[in-house]
Amino acid sequence: MDQYRHHVSGFFAHREEAENALSRLAEGGLPRERMQLLDSTSMPPAPAPHSDSNEVLTNVLVDGGIGTAVGTGVGALATVGLVAAEVSLFIASPLLAPLVMLGWGASAGAIVGAAAGAQTDIKRKDGWLSDLVRDAIASGQVVLVVQTLTAQETAAAREVIEAAVGEVEEVSTV
Repeated sequence: MDQYRHHVSGFFAHREEAENALSRLAEGGLPRERMQLLDSTSMPPAPAPHSDSNEVLTNVLVDGGIGTAVGTGVGALATVGLVAAEVSLFIASPLLAPLVMLGWGASAGAIVGAAAGAQTDIKRKDGWLSDLVRDAIASGQVVLVVQTLTAQETAAAREVIEAAVGEVEEVSTV
């Protein structure tokens, strides 16, 4: 059975407007435990990267290794293709040219793989507090977040916040 759970939020320029909306919601029967006012003083700091984290290094090494293997394979296929086509490069140096082709393929693959590993996103694990809310708080706004458990509570929260602000952001979580 699915559990109904929404987060309705409103962005306020002044704290007293947000507190008035919170009071109206509490008077309407929503428990204060499911309402939060977030501002620059109440927001948790952004998570700092750990100094002993090797996640990026691991990604670079793994993706670089995969790129090296793929590059070597592509170099081997190119070498076989050139041998089959009887290209004159292999006549001048029949032993050295295939090894050079494999080396160039492995090098190119390693560079591309390492670049892909370095670009890997390391995701923050901060739950429902979205970047939109974080940005609003950072710009000096106050955010009222209301967790609703029924469609009626969602409608009531949406109505009060729209009346106070004019715009509502709603997130459904199951």
